[in-house]
Amino acid sequence: MSTEDRLESERFDYTETRSGLVQISYLGKIVTTLAGKDARRFITKIDAGDSRQCQLLMAKATGHFKHGNERPIKP
Repeated sequence: MSTEDRLESERFDYTETRSGLVQISYLGKIVTTLAGKDARRFITKIDAGDSRQCQLLMAKATGHFKHGNERPIKP
């Protein structure tokens, strides 16, 4: 599976809290939280990008949280 296909199928999302934190989630589970300058920089970049660029930006911001040894999500 190419990187482009994975970006289309993987669903990252983010929420910005009133206190200025940015919580990035993957499939509904929070995987990282950004604060301060990092949060402001993220919001600036996310506002300027399209859907694919936003998915890539969120994937990069989460770091290496997926390594292939995770257990599958149970329905």
